[in-house]
Amino acid sequence: MTTRINGQMKDTTVERNAVLLPINHSGSSLSCLRSLHSHGVRTVAVSEHVTCPGLVSRFCDEQMVVPSPYEDLLAYKDALLAGARRPSVATIIPHREMDSYLLAKYHDEFAQHVTPLWPTFEQVQTVQDSLAMADAAQDAGVPTPNTWSFDAVPDWDRPLIVKPRYAFLTGGHVDSLDDDDCIGKMEPIYLERGERPTLADIQQRMHPAGVEISDHIPVVQERVDHTAREYGFRGLCDRGQTTLTCQKRQIRGTSYAGGASVYRKTMADEKIDEYSRQLLSHLDWHGLASVQYLYDPALDNYVFTEINPRVWASLEMDVCAGANFPVAHWQLATTGEQAIETGYTVDTGNHLLFGELQYLLSIVREEYPDIEPPSLQSAVIAVARSCVTDPHFDFVRLDDPRPLLTAIRNQLPVGSRDDTLVAGE
Repeated sequence: MTTRINGQMKDTTVERNAVLLPINHSGSSLSCLRSLHSHGVRTVAVSEHVTCPGLVSRFCDEQMVVPSPYEDLLAYKDALLAGARRPSVATIIPHREMDSYLLAKYHDEFAQHVTPLWPTFEQVQTVQDSLAMADAAQDAGVPTPNTWSFDAVPDWDRPLIVKPRYAFLTGGHVDSLDDDDCIGKMEPIYLERGERPTLADIQQRMHPAGVEISDHIPVVQERVDHTAREYGFRGLCDRGQTTLTCQKRQIRGTSYAGGASVYRKTMADEKIDEYSRQLLSHLDWHGLASVQYLYDPALDNYVFTEINPRVWASLEMDVCAGANFPVAHWQLATTGEQAIETGYTVDTGNHLLFGELQYLLSIVREEYPDIEPPSLQSAVIAVARSCVTDPHFDFVRLDDPRPLLTAIRNQLPVGSRDDTLVAGE
């Protein structure tokens, strides 16, 4: 068999017909498993959670339970590397920020065994650092909201949002942590106009309970008008050149203020395409990328917010529309881009039902500065109507029911509650 390793076509004595998938609890993991298996690719799912819904999918050919990256990041890396050493594994598709970080940082170790279809460490460091990424977007000619380090904000009398500077925290980001430490799930904080919190207060509110990290200086970003919609460009790149793309507009998020998308539709906008290709070319990007935007009505234009260097949570929408990124990733890693089918159907919608429930609960339970929630009655009607008009769902599939049942059980008090069902976009 001939396959591509490090950009070169080589003969291999063992058929490299498998993909290593470090999955999480999101619907995107199921999309990868189902898409690849259905196209004859063997799926090896990797997770630290024995209750991960993807592990019980009929489209999961093999399971690997590994150490948690949140308990020992380097032990998790070593487990991924052990999976990569299997002769049948051709490549790895990253699902979380730490996957992209580890694959890039230890590029040479992984590249000895699989095709490294992911960004370089320099690229990952840029996109996982909010300050560096804002500078890169400006250099590429892509509009971005004003962004400052927390200790350099010139004027607090405006709508602002405080965000973690890094996608997650480890020894490569702050000196107070070691290389085997991993701190994730840091929520942004919306500020009232004129509010000026102390750095210590923000650090305490942003970091998980019981974790003291005094050398993480968050970023502060000018908040785009609260009526702004979220948009996304997804691309699979081969050294700066896009081989497959799709676009998304968010209809609803996990809260009425936004958040990760739970109802979304495909779209096609020339300006989003132009900005995204400019940015990915400027970064000389390699692998998967989800480029996020907000539409700013004051500017009558899109503004860039972030890049996720991994699989995105709403992947099932792309697959339903015909942009099959998991299969395209496999094809690019093994036979080259010639086999990739491009194009997708615009206005294809799908839902994350758990997220729709979170959206409705946010109307009842949450408050955000300058953002009025819709009425609960109108929201319930809108959710129900869209489920009828767009009956496509991340978890629900009649020929693969066990992941949905496992996900529901995980949300019960007796189930596993240590991982979220909604991954970041």
